[in-house]
Amino acid sequence: MRHPARLGIALALALATAACAAPATDGSKAGAEPAAQASSRSSSLTSCGRQASFAAPPKRAVALDQTSTETLLELGLQDSMAGTANLKTKIPAAYEAAYAKVPVIAPKIATGEQLRAANPDFVIGGSADLFTKDRAGTREELDALKVPTFVSAVDCPGQNPAGRTPFELLFSDYENLGKVFGAEERAAKLAADQRTAVAKAGENASKLTGGTGGTGGTEQPTVVYLYSVFNGMPYVAGKTGLPSEMSRIVGAKNAFDDVDEDWPEVSWEEVAKRDPDFIVIGDLSERGRPGDSAAEKRAVMAQHPVVSKLAAVRDAKILEVPGIELDPSVRSVHALGLLAAGMKDLGYVR
Repeated sequence: MRHPARLGIALALALATAACAAPATDGSKAGAEPAAQASSRSSSLTSCGRQASFAAPPKRAVALDQTSTETLLELGLQDSMAGTANLKTKIPAAYEAAYAKVPVIAPKIATGEQLRAANPDFVIGGSADLFTKDRAGTREELDALKVPTFVSAVDCPGQNPAGRTPFELLFSDYENLGKVFGAEERAAKLAADQRTAVAKAGENASKLTGGTGGTGGTEQPTVVYLYSVFNGMPYVAGKTGLPSEMSRIVGAKNAFDDVDEDWPEVSWEEVAKRDPDFIVIGDLSERGRPGDSAAEKRAVMAQHPVVSKLAAVRDAKILEVPGIELDPSVRSVHALGLLAAGMKDLGYVR
């Protein structure tokens, strides 16, 4: 979540829904070519409007955020990494051994000095705002130093072909990075497994029983995604965030689809006005700020004089998912699976 309160929590459940293979932890790169062959291969890509060429697979890649780090670890590329930064939550158990091999160049957002000290040959970020003068440096500055950069396609809406969904953009990230690092086989398997998980969650849409909320009365149950409570105010998923796409896949409707932002700040009264059929809470327990945990968010809603009267709150039609998974990442299909299963448990799907 890209505002001061947008941090995440550790993965609370196994990634079974994602059907992802665990990363290699023995120093090998599953799915990669033999070292001698890979070292001589060249590649190129276009990322967020900028071209990058590689005479050989990178050996000193730096991931500027946890999203990028976990993608590289899932692809078994820990031995090709010279650094990671901006860890927002605990690394899932499946990645711990691989993550331990990667130097942490900055506990928070990396500066240009910290990045250059790592002597990277490739820099990867999940969002374009990591590449600014007061952070890691602009992509133009790094280009001038002959260091290619990569930004997730999900954060480059103006550069993407029309009609590509956020999940397909995520999968294109896996495939492009696999090509650069010589890990095409593993990247293809990861993308295929996650496409299968998305398709399975999409089976909900043909089995809806209908919603009954104040904005509902239609076949699609309405949902509010409560990510953060910051200074007492709720931050919810808007039209451009990944939860709107998750809703579409499972046959629900994001109640704030008319707000053209990822995570807008709204009022509790506006949440009550939308009167959703159910509520999804992003649990941020490990961040430790007031109002972060799912339990605290439930308590705030139960005590609010207006929100507490909503049927979704009175009848406990509330689902909990790891907050970090509501932003695009290798983990997001797990939250999608929890959403699909939760809708069945709440009776919205046959």
